Amino acid sequence: MDLRLRFNENADNYDEFRPTYPDELFSDIINYSGIGNTSKVLEIGIGTGQATPPILETGCHVTAIELGDSLAKFTKEKFGAYNNIEIINIDFMEYTLEEDRFDLIYCATAFHWLPREEGYRKVKEALRENGTIALFWNHPFPNRKDDISNVVNRRVYDKFRPSDKDIIEFSEHDCQKRILELERFGFRDIQAKLYQGVRTLTTDAYISLLNTYSDHRALDIEIKSAFETEMRNALDEIGGKINIYDTIDLYLARK
Repeated sequence: MDLRLRFNENADNYDEFRPTYPDELFSDIINYSGIGNTSKVLEIGIGTGQATPPILETGCHVTAIELGDSLAKFTKEKFGAYNNIEIINIDFMEYTLEEDRFDLIYCATAFHWLPREEGYRKVKEALRENGTIALFWNHPFPNRKDDISNVVNRRVYDKFRPSDKDIIEFSEHDCQKRILELERFGFRDIQAKLYQGVRTLTTDAYISLLNTYSDHRALDIEIKSAFETEMRNALDEIGGKINIYDTIDLYLARK
C-alpha cells in the first residue's frame, strides 16, 4: 500500500489526535500573503482540516486537495457549514491546475510526499504573480534525555524499532535545506520561522497518536501489538503520561 494512504484508514482517530498549529503561524501566513474575502487559496493535503479553519475564516475561497477518500469525505462533512471551500479527492500531481490562479498555496506537514521537482514547479505555475507559497511541518520530539517520559519512550523504540540515525531535535540549522530549495525554484522574499510547544498526552492518547503515523501503521501486526503493549506498560509505570516537544517550521515565499 502507498504509505500516503495509511492516513486514510482511520479519519476520526487522525482528526482527534493529530496536533493543530499555533495561532501565530496562521497570523504570519495571512499577514504575509494578504489574503482576504476575494482571494483564491489552494491547500495541498487537507487531511481532516487541522490547518484549514484560520484560512477559511478570512473569507477567501479554499480549494482543498486530498488523496484519501475517507479523509476527503470526513472533511467535507466537517466543513459542511462553510460555503467558501471545495474539497477534491485526487492526487495533487494528477489534478489539473489553471496557471496564475491562486493568491496562496499552502501545505501542512505533507509537501514532502510530493516529487520535489514536479511539486515545486506545479505550485509556482498555479500561483499568481506575487502569490505566496506557505509550507510548514510539525516535528514532534519525545526524546529529550532530561525527561523521564522521553527516556522510557526511547527505550521501547530502541527495542522494537532501532535506528542508526542520531535522534536530534529540529533546529534553525535544519531550515536551510528548505530555504535553498525555494531559492532554487525561483521563489523570492523567503522567510523562515520556528514555533515551539509542548504537549502532554496520556498513555492512551499517545498510542492513538502513534496510530496516525503511516510508518507505525505499516508495522507487522505482531510487532505493532507488542510495541504498543510495552509502550503502554512502560509509560503507565511512570505515571501514565508523556511530554512531546514540538517544533513547527514555517516557510513563506513569493512567486
